[in-house]
Amino acid sequence: MAAIDTIYNYYLSTYGNNTYNRYDTHKKSELRSIYNQMVKVNKNTPLYKVLGLEGGEASEFAIDLKESSLNLEKTAHSLSAPDDAKKGLFKKKVAASTDEAHVAVNYVGDGDSSELTDTFTLSVKNLATGQVNHGNYLDPSRKDFTAGVYTFDLQNTSSTYEFQFTVGDKDTNKDVEEKLARLINTANIGIDAKIEKDEDNREALVLSSKETGLTESEEFLFNITPGADTGSKVAMNLLGIDAITENAQSSTFILNGAEHHSLANKFTINREFEITLLGEHEGDEAATVGFENDVDAIIENVTRLVRAFNSTLSVADKYNASTSQSSAKLQHDLSVVSSGMKDRLEAIGLMVQGNGTVAINHDALAAAVKTDTTGAIFNELNSFKNAAAARAAQISINPVEYMNKVVVAYKNPGREFNSPYATSMYAGMMMDTYM
Repeated sequence: MAAIDTIYNYYLSTYGNNTYNRYDTHKKSELRSIYNQMVKVNKNTPLYKVLGLEGGEASEFAIDLKESSLNLEKTAHSLSAPDDAKKGLFKKKVAASTDEAHVAVNYVGDGDSSELTDTFTLSVKNLATGQVNHGNYLDPSRKDFTAGVYTFDLQNTSSTYEFQFTVGDKDTNKDVEEKLARLINTANIGIDAKIEKDEDNREALVLSSKETGLTESEEFLFNITPGADTGSKVAMNLLGIDAITENAQSSTFILNGAEHHSLANKFTINREFEITLLGEHEGDEAATVGFENDVDAIIENVTRLVRAFNSTLSVADKYNASTSQSSAKLQHDLSVVSSGMKDRLEAIGLMVQGNGTVAINHDALAAAVKTDTTGAIFNELNSFKNAAAARAAQISINPVEYMNKVVVAYKNPGREFNSPYATSMYAGMMMDTYM
C-alpha cells in the first residue's frame, strides 16, 4: 500500500491542479476504442517485471510520460477544427482592407456561412454626416439678452424635449451661450453643443447631431422652435440655432460595381463584415476587402503545439541520466517525428534541434505565414501536428512500453488471449513491487 500511496501522492501533487477542457471528455464509442486498443496491445505483450519500482522512479516516469503525451494529444485535437477560413486554428483569418485610410473592416460573422465572400471592392463616394445648426456669431462681452426666463422645444426623430433657461442681469452673450451648451449636453439627447469662434473672436453656439443620415421619410434629425412668448422668440432670433445650416446625409458607396447607401458610416455586409467608412475616394479609387492570415494567432497556436511536443520529449531528458530507466526508445520514437520532417519544418521557421525538440524562429514563421497564398505552410503544420498526435496516442495507450523491464515469459505463439485485467500497469495503477 505504501507504494500505491507514493504513486497517488506524486500524481496529485504534480498534476492534481491541471485544468480540463472539452478534449478531456469522451463519447462511449471513443472510450470503447481506447479500451480495445489497450486490450490489443496487451494481448501480444509478454509477462515482464518492471525495474526501478522500489524507489518510485518507474512510477513517476510512467505518470510523467502518460500526462505529457495526453497533453500533446489534447493540444493537437484542439488545433484540429474543421478546415474553415475562420475555424481552422492553423488557418486563423482576419478581415483586412487594402486601404485602411478610407475603409476599415472587422469580421463579425460566426464562420458558418456557406456563402462566404472571399473579397469585394468598395469605393466611398461620400460619408454619412449629421445635421448641424450653426448659431449666429455674437460679441461675447455684450449683453444682448434681456433678463428673463426663456423656453424652446427640441424635437428629434423619436421625442420632443422642452428646454428652459434663465438670463440674469449680469449675463453676457458668452454666459448665455455657455449655459445653453451645458444644458443641451447634460440632457444627453444625441446632440453635441459647442462654442465656436470666428476670426473676430465672436462666438456662436453650434449644435450637431450624433446620428447621421436621413431616411426618405425624414426631413431633419432635430428641429428647434422657440416658445410661444415674444421674449423666447427674440432670444432664439439672437441665438440663431433654430436654422439648419447643414442637412444630414447618408453615405454613398460602390460595392462590387453597384451603388449603395447607408444611414451611418459603420454598417455590416452579409452579417459578416463590419465596415467603417473613414474617407472619400477620388475617381476610380477603391478598397479591396477580404481575408488575410492572422499572423499573431497562427504563431500562438504553433507555439502551443511545439511547447506540448517539446514537453513530452523533456520526459526523456529528465530520466536520461537515470540508472534504472532508459529513455532512448522514447527519445527515438518522438524525435523521429520532427527529424523526419526537418527540412520541411525548417523551411517555415520551425528549427529541429539535435535532440528532436523544435525551436521557433518567429521572424521566419511570420514571413512564411504572410507570404503563403496556396496554403502550403498549413499543410506542413497539419502534417507535423497529425504525426505528433498519432505518436502521442500510441504512447498514452501504454507508457510502460518505454520503461526498463525484464521479460519473464512470452505468450504462447498463435494462442494469445485477451487480458482485460492487465490492460496496462499504469491504467490500474497496480505496480506490484513483488512481481
